[in-house]
Amino acid sequence: MRKTAQVLLPVLKPEAREGAYDIYPVHPLGGNQISGGYQSLAEEMARRPAVALDGYAGVFFEEIREGLQECFDKAGRPVRWVNTAMAMKPPQAIEAMTAAFLGGDDPLFGTRTTLLLKDFFDPAGLEALKGGQHTGTCTVFYGCGAALAAPDCFLVYVDLPKNELQYRLRAGTAATLGGSSCPDFQTAYKRLYFVDWVVLNAHKQAIIERIDIFADGQRPGELVWAKGQSIRQALHEMSRSVFRVRPWFEPGPWGGSWCLHHIEGLNKDVPNIAWSFELIVPENGLLFESAGRMMEVSFDCLMFREAPAVLGDAYERFGTEFPIRFDFLDTFEGGNLSVQCHPGAEYTKKHFNEAFTQEECYYILDAGDDAKVYLGFRDEIDPQQFEQVLKKSQQDGTSVNIDHFVNSLNSEKHDFFLIPPGTIHASGRNNMVLEISSTPYIFTFKMYDWLRPGLDGKPRNLNIDRAMENLDFTRKGSYPEEKLRSRPILREAGEGWKRYELPTHEQHFYEVGRLHLRGSVSCDTGGLCRVMNLVEGTSVAVETPYGSRSFNYAETFVIPAATGIYRLINLGPEEAIIVIANVKPSSHL
Repeated sequence: MRKTAQVLLPVLKPEAREGAYDIYPVHPLGGNQISGGYQSLAEEMARRPAVALDGYAGVFFEEIREGLQECFDKAGRPVRWVNTAMAMKPPQAIEAMTAAFLGGDDPLFGTRTTLLLKDFFDPAGLEALKGGQHTGTCTVFYGCGAALAAPDCFLVYVDLPKNELQYRLRAGTAATLGGSSCPDFQTAYKRLYFVDWVVLNAHKQAIIERIDIFADGQRPGELVWAKGQSIRQALHEMSRSVFRVRPWFEPGPWGGSWCLHHIEGLNKDVPNIAWSFELIVPENGLLFESAGRMMEVSFDCLMFREAPAVLGDAYERFGTEFPIRFDFLDTFEGGNLSVQCHPGAEYTKKHFNEAFTQEECYYILDAGDDAKVYLGFRDEIDPQQFEQVLKKSQQDGTSVNIDHFVNSLNSEKHDFFLIPPGTIHASGRNNMVLEISSTPYIFTFKMYDWLRPGLDGKPRNLNIDRAMENLDFTRKGSYPEEKLRSRPILREAGEGWKRYELPTHEQHFYEVGRLHLRGSVSCDTGGLCRVMNLVEGTSVAVETPYGSRSFNYAETFVIPAATGIYRLINLGPEEAIIVIANVKPSSHL
């Protein structure tokens, strides 16, 4: 059903060891708010003359239909099933319609679509479906877009985490929207990112206020669900308190061993862990818990309902787009990342229709022997020669002496490196990087990847031409050490605490600080959303007017702007160090 080594989310939350990183962070819903099984859902549906069973791409709708039908049969309740796929345009028409957004022969990049979900349907076919109700029978319209066919019906929405959708695509058990064929996973992912997710997210946003039941469709045969009002209330609470998203982990060709040694609950039978999606919210979910039972909805749901409370002053600029990303890059006992750069804002808007671009930083959470970061060019760089050497390597597989062209800086624990757009960079091996960035996360132009294949055995795609269009060759010589190695500045201190600024680059729209804490300190969000990670220490508590939670070493957590006053308390015997990022106040931009 799925192709991955990541453990499937269990129904019941496992007991977490005190002080350990929790891979299943939950927000409590209260008692008896999450129901399990088809029987309870069928009972809710059977009381209605018509139901729209909508959901995300990749949901096993036929399996759900069969499970519910069995329950309807036992209850003697007549039911008529209307599959919305019958009204969708043919796959060939959908492929022609979406082609304009898929970048032609470019294997990785397209343009964010302007299509809507209704564009995937034949209007006449959709109208014909709406006439499918019969007196005395429960009519269930099911499939992606069911709410379009039954706009006034009781609405059940089956969500699916985006990582699980990808695992199903890899296994061949799911397809892109409309059943369009994709020759490989990479092509399918491009279609998802630039078309399907955009379309389905807009549809979810349009219907979220009237969803009667949210269901979690990631466990085959084990559907769990909660009433819409319960989930909406929980999202409202989260937007004013403190929360974590559910992280997920992936191996990669350069991946390392740090996560496997320091994070409990991961499947150890993997070659490595390269990434942790700590807070890459286009693909993260939120976990809710009731009486030990867990269910997940996408992070988008929080932003669709509560973005002003979450973002505060930054809402006017970013709307429902969460602007800051935290993730881990693990190269301990692994390899170097590819030599790469990211595009500028204008290039990103023009070529990919993205509202903003990748503006990265590397915070070194941990470092081993001989760790370093590639950053900027050597003083004697010749751009033409560099391009020629890269293209020759791509053509005939000759190795490149990267150190001849690219500068490197030794990296130690708690170092902070700035990577504004256009900067050539790569993490070397033996780093555990907390990557702090703006949210866009796939626009990486690789120039050299050490002649290694991906985990699938195929060569990894390089983007030398795009990189050359974006590289800033003035960032060379002494510039990386002087301008791209950020040095802490003590800004204020009190009893048991010190706050440092870690200056970011003038091109970064976010700022970063570091709080050293031995006791406790009261803080104010100041109308800004704060993203934090405990980079040193055992655990800290966050007390807010809306409740309190504790967080452990290496965990990422978010304090929404609407929280206002909050208190941070060190729960461990040693000093706690917390890295904090937020959008720069408008006066600083």
